Amino acid sequence: MNSSGLIAMLLVSLPLVTLQARADEVSVAVAANFTAPMQKIAAEFEKDTGHKVAIAFGASGKFYAQIKNGAPFEVLFAADDDTPARLIQENLAVAGSQFTYAIGTLVLWSARPALVDPAGVVLKSGSFDHLAIANPKLAPYGAAAVEVMKSLGVYEASQARIVTGESIAQTYQFIRSGNAQLGFVALSQVLKDGKLEGSAWLVPGKLHSPIRQDAVMLEGGKGKPAAEALLKYLKTDKARTIIKASGYAMS
Repeated sequence: MNSSGLIAMLLVSLPLVTLQARADEVSVAVAANFTAPMQKIAAEFEKDTGHKVAIAFGASGKFYAQIKNGAPFEVLFAADDDTPARLIQENLAVAGSQFTYAIGTLVLWSARPALVDPAGVVLKSGSFDHLAIANPKLAPYGAAAVEVMKSLGVYEASQARIVTGESIAQTYQFIRSGNAQLGFVALSQVLKDGKLEGSAWLVPGKLHSPIRQDAVMLEGGKGKPAAEALLKYLKTDKARTIIKASGYAMS
């Protein structure tokens, strides 16, 4: 091959080499309630930036414990605002990187079409055997569910019927499978193409503390291009549109 041919070959291959050099992978811990929108956002992010996303879904409380024990996550999308703040205080996350990416909506839901009425009166009637909630010590949606039941004065009477999931994802499965007739989950879990499956009561926000879901850069992601790019991407119009369509409010 003559010198001009070699130069031409190098010029053709240069954009690919540059893209590969810039491409990176980010390891993300994501609150279970945010599974569906995060999967969509990750796919768009990878397509738009060339970076890859490795995602673990679970309860925010469990992620907190794992991060304290050295789990190699680089970004956390929590189901609350307290967990990221604690990680910053403990020098496990980057100060100034925390922001609210979504505000969750709690619903009382049943896979049965007519079981849950639009005003949640079923909670007071007690016409159910089991009610599922996420572990309130680990999952903010579970803590909000307890607040709601206490606000309505039905918590004590319902305790014997409560079944607890490790995460909001497991709680959803309890209800979906019929092992619990109804329970408290995130609106995003029961919206399919913008429509509610089964029957549900959208819990008024005044009955519980706001479910502000915050993201934060963990120490392991500081200075890493993919981690920084992903946090910026959450604030784009494309990501915000996906989040809103999934049943979340925005700050």
